[in-house]
Amino acid sequence: MSDFLARMKSAAKADKKTIVLPEGEDPRTIEAAKKIVEEGLANLVVLGNPDEIKIDGVTVIDPRTAEKKQAYAEKFAELRAKKGVTLPEALEQMNDATYFGTMMVKMGDADGLVSGACHSTANTLRPALQILKTAPGTKLVSAFFIMCTKSPEFGADGTLLFADCGLNINPNADELSEIALASAESWKAFMPGEEPKVAMLSFSTMGSAKGDVPTKVQEAVKLANEKNPELALDGDLQLDAALVQSVADLKAPNSSVAGNANILVFPDLEAGNIGYKLVQRFGGAEAYGPVLQGIAKPVNDLSRGCSADDIVGVVAITAVQAQMAE
Repeated sequence: MSDFLARMKSAAKADKKTIVLPEGEDPRTIEAAKKIVEEGLANLVVLGNPDEIKIDGVTVIDPRTAEKKQAYAEKFAELRAKKGVTLPEALEQMNDATYFGTMMVKMGDADGLVSGACHSTANTLRPALQILKTAPGTKLVSAFFIMCTKSPEFGADGTLLFADCGLNINPNADELSEIALASAESWKAFMPGEEPKVAMLSFSTMGSAKGDVPTKVQEAVKLANEKNPELALDGDLQLDAALVQSVADLKAPNSSVAGNANILVFPDLEAGNIGYKLVQRFGGAEAYGPVLQGIAKPVNDLSRGCSADDIVGVVAITAVQAQMAE
């Protein structure tokens, strides 16, 4: 287990939060729930059939017959009234476990939600945006992975933050700058004592190549530096220039970030998604996420290729996010 995950688990145990897992039909959820209870990481709610799901120490709720279904539906209809949602439609929507679980968070019956083992990111994010909305001051919801690698020379003893690897397909320059700024704040929250150093990645280093992507990244760097001049952020940088000091000395000798980056901001989702999976599968890194930043309350997605241990890790992270929100 990485030092990062050990810290997340220790923090989660110290102030247990209630986390809801909507995917009770998935065997990985059940396996993860047992481990979460054994480790004392959270007070856990699993949504599914109580006759089929038997786990000591876990509350199992069937949304279709839940005691609070009516109250949740009434609140949901109120929240979506401008969209024309009626109470009968809201009652039907509450049969969807992800919507029901998100309403639990909205109504204060849970502190966070983790889903996505057998559903798409859209299935997790849509209810969160409709019900919980974005956090105050947030212009863009984005997603990141905490990557715990076996290479201590990179990042913070091998730990780095990759963004956006799970949500925004082709962010423009302003959106890319927002992803970078939000990622720096997330890094400070999860990695206290480690100052964020943000590399805005491209196939070009400091304008060495021309193209739409380098131009977009360079504009994003300019915008991010205007929004937060104190943040160590630079680009455009190729990956090796961002992480390897000898390459940085050649390609970007005047950069305060090159060679020492601990946050990698990818130019688009294609690059980010491929990048994190390469590091995870070929490099044997532990990948925790996608963690969502910018939602009013903690809701986190899972990769559909996740393991039970991955779910345990994201639950611990979500619990810590809930602590921070307080």
